[in-house]
Amino acid sequence: MTTALDAAPGYSPRRTLPLRVEAVRQLRRRRTQVVFGLLIALPFVVAAAFAVGGEPGGGDEAGTLLDTATASGANFAATCLFLGTGFLLVVPVALFFGDTVASEAGWSSLRYLLAAPVPRARLLVAKLAVALAFSAAAIAVLPLVALGVGAAAYGWGPLELPTGGTLPAGDAAGRLAVATAFVMVSQLVVAGLAFWLSTVTDAPLGAVGGALGLTIVGSILDAITALGDWRDFLPAHWLYAWADALQPEAEWGGMIRGASVSVSYALVLFALAFRGFRTKDIVS
Repeated sequence: MTTALDAAPGYSPRRTLPLRVEAVRQLRRRRTQVVFGLLIALPFVVAAAFAVGGEPGGGDEAGTLLDTATASGANFAATCLFLGTGFLLVVPVALFFGDTVASEAGWSSLRYLLAAPVPRARLLVAKLAVALAFSAAAIAVLPLVALGVGAAAYGWGPLELPTGGTLPAGDAAGRLAVATAFVMVSQLVVAGLAFWLSTVTDAPLGAVGGALGLTIVGSILDAITALGDWRDFLPAHWLYAWADALQPEAEWGGMIRGASVSVSYALVLFALAFRGFRTKDIVS
């Protein structure tokens, strides 16, 4: 009996759909360029708003962080990260993951890609890895650009803490890196949800919109204090746990719990995506 390996000498599933090829293709897409352009532009917009409107101020919880936005470059970067955590940084993650498989189906190229032949698991692994890399880059670019813009506009100095006290500039940069890493991990649940939806629908906007919609629902449920301790199981409940890193003595409890909740949901959703796609009837 002739096998696929005999019919195609040198064929190896690992050599199909190279990550470099997929990454270059995604990088050339207009939506990728627009997303990164908006994230790079945001710190400049915020700095311009402060220049036009004067010194920031406020009396609520968010205002206490905004009060120190112009104290140094580190403060400005922390403020931009705070402004982006709730929704802005969710969008690129949902977009990059929700557009993975569904876009191929929408272009009617999925069945031809699998006929290359690219194994289904290999296809998902390649697209998952590229989406993860682009999402991490999108999340990291905001505080990095904000740190540069803030240092140029307000100087390179210590991080003034909203609760009082300061952190040296070197320590502040490390704490901001930890905060950014936690934001990346906390968005894994959005990534898993968008990726799973992308494998069950042929409409990319459906996968992206579904992930964003359920994320909004989670935030609404987290605002219902009557749920009590049940909110601890909501990923949205831990979105801003990274602020615990911006303390004189960093507190890790909230970030550890938030990361465990997000990773747990993400693993289940990624497993559902691989399991369902393995036996899915590909017609587009």
